[in-house]
Amino acid sequence: MSLTRRQVSLAALAAAPLALAVTGTAQAAQRHRTRTVFIAGDSTAAQKYADAAPETGWGMAFPFFLRKNLLVSNHAVNGRSSKSFVDEGRLDAILQAIQPGDLLLIQFAHNDEKVADPTRYTEPWTTYQDYLRLYVEGARARGARPVLATAVERRKFDADGNAVPTHGDYPVAMRALAQEERVTLLDVQALSLALWQRIGVEGTKTYFNWTATEQDNTHFNPPGAIAVARLVARELLRTRVLAPQDVRRLGEEIPETWITWPQAAA
Repeated sequence: MSLTRRQVSLAALAAAPLALAVTGTAQAAQRHRTRTVFIAGDSTAAQKYADAAPETGWGMAFPFFLRKNLLVSNHAVNGRSSKSFVDEGRLDAILQAIQPGDLLLIQFAHNDEKVADPTRYTEPWTTYQDYLRLYVEGARARGARPVLATAVERRKFDADGNAVPTHGDYPVAMRALAQEERVTLLDVQALSLALWQRIGVEGTKTYFNWTATEQDNTHFNPPGAIAVARLVARELLRTRVLAPQDVRRLGEEIPETWITWPQAAA
């Protein structure tokens, strides 16, 4: 039996509230689902294991500043540049897992600077920006939000005790790209340089991986990782990427004992 136009119209009107209810439920579920913050980066952010202790990536401390509605998926790996991370399929792995509403934090430069290594080197104003665009566009295509973070600074001081920048044009190139692509920028390079200046030549030794056998001015120990993770969380709040209800403990001391180094997978 064929339906009249009036019957079709009435059926459509009757179905509309149900459709709106289903849509509203889906939107509410999206708003309240647990979101994930993905980290793409190098050894300064990466998870460290028992054989590397007390070396600590800031990504290991980052979850201490986030509430339970935000998970951290730390894909940062030692020795990677914006280029090698892509070439090894690591960005693809993130993009296969990332979902609408998630965040992708992108921090590279330390290994992009390796001029003698063509598998990692990028030029600040060309290939570096080109690779960073892959992260930005990939996240956006999947409904996630990209966030660029300039590379955290190394520990370097001049003869007068002034903290010295070490990343050349890479931070400037990232700032320019963030403005061009309208991507939120966390200027971790500038913030960490100012922090090292405040702490001073001797004080910063307690933030970096200085041990009886090693004097490492690039990688952190637990206090340093906690300090940088705090900078990142504060900037995410200041730039309104995260809301006040998303963060915690920004003004609290974080015990070093919260940092743990699991055994590496076999």
